[in-house]
Amino acid sequence: MELPEASTSLEATASAAAAAAERPSEAAALRALVDRVRAGEVDAAREVRRLTRASSRHRRKLAAAVEPLVAMLRSAAPEAGEAALLALLNLAVRDERNKTKIVDAGALEPLLGYLQSSDLNLQEYATAALLTLSASSTNKPIMSASGAIPLLVKVLKEGNPQAKNDSVMALYNLSTVTDNLQAILSVQPIPPLVELLKGGKRSSKTADKCCALLESLLGFDQARVALTCEEGGVLTIVEVLEEGSLQGKEHAVGALLTMCESDRNKYRNVILNEGVIPGLLELTVHGTPKSRVKAHVLLDLLRNSPYSRSKVQADTLENIVSNIALQIDGEDRGGKAKKMLAEMVKVSMEQSLRHLQRRASYA
Repeated sequence: MELPEASTSLEATASAAAAAAERPSEAAALRALVDRVRAGEVDAAREVRRLTRASSRHRRKLAAAVEPLVAMLRSAAPEAGEAALLALLNLAVRDERNKTKIVDAGALEPLLGYLQSSDLNLQEYATAALLTLSASSTNKPIMSASGAIPLLVKVLKEGNPQAKNDSVMALYNLSTVTDNLQAILSVQPIPPLVELLKGGKRSSKTADKCCALLESLLGFDQARVALTCEEGGVLTIVEVLEEGSLQGKEHAVGALLTMCESDRNKYRNVILNEGVIPGLLELTVHGTPKSRVKAHVLLDLLRNSPYSRSKVQADTLENIVSNIALQIDGEDRGGKAKKMLAEMVKVSMEQSLRHLQRRASYA
């Protein structure tokens, strides 16, 4: 009975020894691969891309290839540039260190050059690379300072479908730095954002990011004016509120709320005319916690009265409660309290009835 155990133990030891012997040879092979990239071998760049496609371990071990790949990225030969670009893209995916290392190595200048390429495939790959790099908080201010924003908006207007999707996600990443919002606004992003929303699924990730970006941009009057001047602009956001993902709905109601809060008199009817009420009512029940709060606030702003229902209700009930406190010190305090509580219920019911009547008038 002991022989099989001994045999298994010997096999395990032999396997571990073989693996240990293999590690130095693998490390040597990877170093040789990096040397081949330094020598400008296009096939070596393609091998880096292959190895790093789904392996975080290889992304770490091949980080030394970043600088020679950036050098290859500057090559006049399109084949070499494309191979380097795709290898760098894979190296950057889910690896924060490689993201910053790529930017530090000077990759932004040639990548921005590819954004302006007449080769739409290269433009698409460069946009994907910039999207990946823009996920790094360290890279965001460097990318905006490099002039990436106007070129990404240009791709949003003129690129192929995948490049447009990636560009809006990259712009959203950059917009999380508040100082970048004005830079994005300065290149008129609203028309292409609305166009992208119109042409895609309202529940897509692209729609989520479009609405998230719009929610931030609509904090500025320039963006609000641009959206209302765009045919179907507000309606498209309302459609995301109705048909989008939970995240998309949250950003859509946030965008509309930002508009209405900025100038209720100017934007109330604009929003109401697009039939927003049914979607808002549904959101108060089925939305995310943030969506439900925003939907309630926006519904109050869209009422005929400039005063919030919740505020009026709170004031009325507060007065009743105060009266109860003053009057129950004497005799028959229980009867008086019951009477006042009944009045509270009556007021609440009357307000609820008015609330339902207003809802019916919106329909």
